[in-house]
Amino acid sequence: MLSVVNADGATETGSLIDDIVREGARRMLAAALEAEVNSYIAELTDQRDGHGRRLVVRNGYHQPRKVTTAAGSVEVKAPRVNDKRVNESTGERKRFSSAILPPWCRKSPKISEVLPLLYLHGLSSGDFVPALEQFLGSTAGLSPATVTRLTQQWQADHQAFGERDLSASDYVYVWADGIHLRIRLREAKACMLVLMGVRADGTKELIAMSDGYRESADSWADLLRDCARRGMRAPVLAVGDGALGFWKAMAEVFPE
Repeated sequence: MLSVVNADGATETGSLIDDIVREGARRMLAAALEAEVNSYIAELTDQRDGHGRRLVVRNGYHQPRKVTTAAGSVEVKAPRVNDKRVNESTGERKRFSSAILPPWCRKSPKISEVLPLLYLHGLSSGDFVPALEQFLGSTAGLSPATVTRLTQQWQADHQAFGERDLSASDYVYVWADGIHLRIRLREAKACMLVLMGVRADGTKELIAMSDGYRESADSWADLLRDCARRGMRAPVLAVGDGALGFWKAMAEVFPE
């Protein structure tokens, strides 16, 4: 997501970081709702009428609505299901009800409780379900298979981000830093290398992020070479801390 920021980091809708968090929350919620509906329909593919037509199918989307989360208010467009099955005991049509976003839901009262829990669980596929159970009160619609499908989608998004063309972006300034995490790292000296940039029109965006060893010159050089391969040109100014690995790599990949 691209946003024009003022000198104080503010945007038209708040701050840049809040915009990023809200957009991330919206996309993740939309993906979770799609996965939940797809899983529901897939489990009922054998339910057919006398003419062989499926009784449970997709039926577009509900009207968009605002849902308040810890990330702020996000707009949700939930997928709709046409379930033609009839409850034999009541004679009423069966209805799909999302465990993630019930029809009455307009806010997530437990979101502030689940975030630190997700942090502690490390967001692994095995721990995601019991962590979200604390948020939803149930794991319905969040089976390990659903989480696996979501994980695959997020991995695909990450791969697409890491392979996108940078030739059309003229980054005037870049900021570089290594973020040392404390969660589920097999290597104690591993870190996340992050490169931010500002284009000539004032748009700030994340250029690249990659795992590295400490903040070695080789790790930074691999990241910068990948950016150069995808069309990134040398910035006018690079900003970083005292980690010598980045400066050595910058001089090697972008000597100009």
